[in-house]
Amino acid sequence: MKDLIERIGATYAFPPGGMPAPDENPEGTAVFTTAYAVLPARTMRDIVTSYLPGWRDTRFWVIARPLTGFAETFAQYAVEVEPHGGSDAPEPDDQAQAVLFVTEGEMDLIIDGLSHTLTAGGYAYIPAGTTWQVLNPGHAPLKFHWIRKRWQPAAGIDRPDAFVTTEKAQPVRWMPGTDKWGTTRFVDPADLRHDCHVNIVTFLPGGQIPFAETHVMEHGLYVLQGTARYLLNKDWVEVGPGDFMWLRAFCPQACIATGDEPFRYLLYKDVNRHVGLSL
Repeated sequence: MKDLIERIGATYAFPPGGMPAPDENPEGTAVFTTAYAVLPARTMRDIVTSYLPGWRDTRFWVIARPLTGFAETFAQYAVEVEPHGGSDAPEPDDQAQAVLFVTEGEMDLIIDGLSHTLTAGGYAYIPAGTTWQVLNPGHAPLKFHWIRKRWQPAAGIDRPDAFVTTEKAQPVRWMPGTDKWGTTRFVDPADLRHDCHVNIVTFLPGGQIPFAETHVMEHGLYVLQGTARYLLNKDWVEVGPGDFMWLRAFCPQACIATGDEPFRYLLYKDVNRHVGLSL
């Protein structure tokens, strides 16, 4: 995987911030439907950030949150931390697990008293109920994605262990019959302790999903690199770096990579639990 990442020149998009020119055409490609949403990178500007309790010198783009009748299992933030900013108590919900993925800068992550340094491509899983802290020890902003989900207990299954790794340390597992569509998995799919996965999906030029996937898992897809035509329900949309797609359960989806560089996105999905039967 390290050789592939170096060969393709992997990059990691993040919200651009700032503000467009005051005379720029406000028409855009943002879409919110009953089946899916598309939040283009150009919508993620300074005026839509949030500041949250317990964090110092940090701002957040909240790009997904549970919505009744839509996607209900997760929240996703893009987080920008100024030098020496961070949090000693980042998570207010002791039932929430976290996945962190660094796109730029340096992160000092402390999990149950153990310190880890993460840079671009760094990945951390933090179980619910864990004590953790985040600090930017560098001289430039720290930028990362933070995915939050309440862990769903199951009989005879313990909570997962915390771990820290990097994208370079994990292989791309190519789909059967192709070397142009693959997934970098950070968790063993057979490990039932995990009720969600956050992976990186890669399409090399010419790669595609050759059918419309339709499944129970909800998705958040943040485009890290490259461009594609993406099928969402019945609509084909053009997406590129920094765009975010948000899919409810059973929304049909497919992908055709475009351009001459890899198309890659950070993917959330809920897995490994029975479907609740109460409404």
